[in-house]
Amino acid sequence: MMAQNTLLVVAGPTGIGKTALAIKLAKHYKTEIISADSRQFFKEMRIGTAVPSSEELAAVPHHFIQHISIHDPYSVGDFERDALKKLEELFQLNDIVVLAGGSGLYIDAVLQGFDSFPEIDPSVRTRLKQELHQNGLAELQKELLESDPVYAKRADLQNPQRVIRALEVCRGTGNPYSSYLGRKKAQRPFRSVILGLEAPREEVYRRIDNRVDAMMEAGLLEEARGLIEHKHLNALQTVGYKELFGYLEGDYDLDHAIEEIKKNSRRYAKRQGTWFRGKKEVLPLPHDLPIKEILDLINRQLKLKHDG
Repeated sequence: MMAQNTLLVVAGPTGIGKTALAIKLAKHYKTEIISADSRQFFKEMRIGTAVPSSEELAAVPHHFIQHISIHDPYSVGDFERDALKKLEELFQLNDIVVLAGGSGLYIDAVLQGFDSFPEIDPSVRTRLKQELHQNGLAELQKELLESDPVYAKRADLQNPQRVIRALEVCRGTGNPYSSYLGRKKAQRPFRSVILGLEAPREEVYRRIDNRVDAMMEAGLLEEARGLIEHKHLNALQTVGYKELFGYLEGDYDLDHAIEEIKKNSRRYAKRQGTWFRGKKEVLPLPHDLPIKEILDLINRQLKLKHDG
């Protein structure tokens, strides 16, 4: 790869318009899109993860959308390896490639590598999963708050997979999970320009509510019904599905489930915003900025990086 290869990253909260902008950029630069939306990796999950439409997917080539099954183990480390390999291929033909998605952890993995952790005895994770099943998430959350308050403050404590992963390291090493984060990052053979789409909170929330309503009209309940037997899988421990599983099991009515999806989606969007606002290299962009102005901004950034 040559030094002038550039990865254009389109980030931002859910429902903000990342897909639409990524497609415009890919068309302009005659290139392809790598998806860093970890919820869209799975073949069986389409409506609840807002997979791009068939028209959008046909507009420019996309990679890492519905490429694995919910039954396949797939870690952020696996994605880092696969995405870097795909980038190497794409940079043979294109000076610019677009990466789009709302999963900050997965974007970080591509841009700077994934933090390195000691190997942990698999029995530690097995035990944690048993405790989750027997005692619920609250007990594990409490332990994480005590074992690693630094990580607990920034983590998504509603995500059982993240809580278990952090406790696995805490228990397996005797050290806080956070002590292994932020170490020396990998050098990449490409430069990056990160665009962070943003909008006033009320607009983000309005878009989320409209998106959830559209998902329900598109058949999200039926999609969840067809997946409920697999609800224990990590892929399905996510907003849009777990709330409907509760409805289907009689825990509450459908209106409550829909409100919970909207509420949890807003929380997710807030965490996404926290991720990219915490990165000084992100260029914040109004979500409705005309494409010409975005292209001008990108070109200025590329010139600065070239001159620098």
